Amino acid sequence: MDFPKLRVLLAGAVLFTGACSFDEDLWPSLSASEPAAKSATADEQPETVSSQTASAQDAATQQATALAANQPALGSTKFVPTGVTPGDTTGTFVGKKVQELRDELQKLQSSILQHNEQLQSVRSRIVESSQQYHGTIAAVKSRLQVGTTRGNPVLVQQFNTAQQDLNRLSQDIGEMNKLSTGVASDSTLASFLTESVRAAFKVSGAVDEDHRQLAILEDEVDQTVVLIDRLHREVTEDVRRQSSWIGAEQRNLVQISAGIRQGESLGSSLLDAAVTGRGPGASQVAAPADTAGRRPLVVIRFDRPNVPYQQALYTAVSRALESHPTAVFDLVAVAPSAGGSARVAINTNKAKRHAEDVKRSLVEMGLPPTRVAVSAKTLAAAKTNEVHLYVR
Repeated sequence: MDFPKLRVLLAGAVLFTGACSFDEDLWPSLSASEPAAKSATADEQPETVSSQTASAQDAATQQATALAANQPALGSTKFVPTGVTPGDTTGTFVGKKVQELRDELQKLQSSILQHNEQLQSVRSRIVESSQQYHGTIAAVKSRLQVGTTRGNPVLVQQFNTAQQDLNRLSQDIGEMNKLSTGVASDSTLASFLTESVRAAFKVSGAVDEDHRQLAILEDEVDQTVVLIDRLHREVTEDVRRQSSWIGAEQRNLVQISAGIRQGESLGSSLLDAAVTGRGPGASQVAAPADTAGRRPLVVIRFDRPNVPYQQALYTAVSRALESHPTAVFDLVAVAPSAGGSARVAINTNKAKRHAEDVKRSLVEMGLPPTRVAVSAKTLAAAKTNEVHLYVR
């Protein structure tokens, strides 16, 4: 497979002046604040500063609105039972059974009310945490889009706050999942009540009043069953949609973390393009393929310390995935073959470490690790350690 439009030659002597490896954790945790800005004097046109600040705030607000629109909406139904109609005791065996069933229905409806209160409380917390999360992430993304310092501690602090908000959202979804289990138990009891009411009609020795009360009770039990089914269905849908969204946001945080390290936005996660193709499954890691005679998509030359290849690498790979979502990538560590066996061994080890750094960068950008095969070779034409990326 040849991609002539996607060939990118990243020459270190021309393009690369930054870093290629990181010692920070994937989720940086710092406690720092940005240096205070110098106060504007009268001749520094404070109106312009205010205008720029307002523009940045507007951009963050627009980002937050767009992010919130991507989150699935929660259900809004309030599940309140209609209540249980009282009845006079007839003194018959069936009459006593009716009273017992009526008490059971009251307990069931009390349980539904409790579950409804829990649901509304969880939904309220989710809305609050979501608003905080979207606002924080929007501020980070807006700052990255205009560029900032590498590992800006203010952005790191905001990132940690956003991660905490997302963790709270995940915990709230866990509470909602437990609630779904409780509602399922209510459904089981409701089914038992339905069968018990129907069986009571067949018991001999009842008077007309017993059957009249049974008919009312049966209708109220049926209404309660419908209410429970709606409650369970809505809670289940909330859990499913929000869990899927949280999973996507967790992947996006990995992408944002990589951007903070570079001090600029790398773009949307490569996973957005990668998941549209089948590719290897979660347990099917891509095996290295023969790259002889193939043109590399990207060549990264590590001819100096701190080579900033990330943005160009992201651009090349994202374009490849846009054209071929099922693409698999071969990452080859290339070392010069000259200089004797000892020198070759040292260069080979260095090249392999560079290749692992590049793979880690791809994973941080959102590319599934199963879509990247890593291998190594030596080349007589190589003057320095290199990493070649091929697409197939």
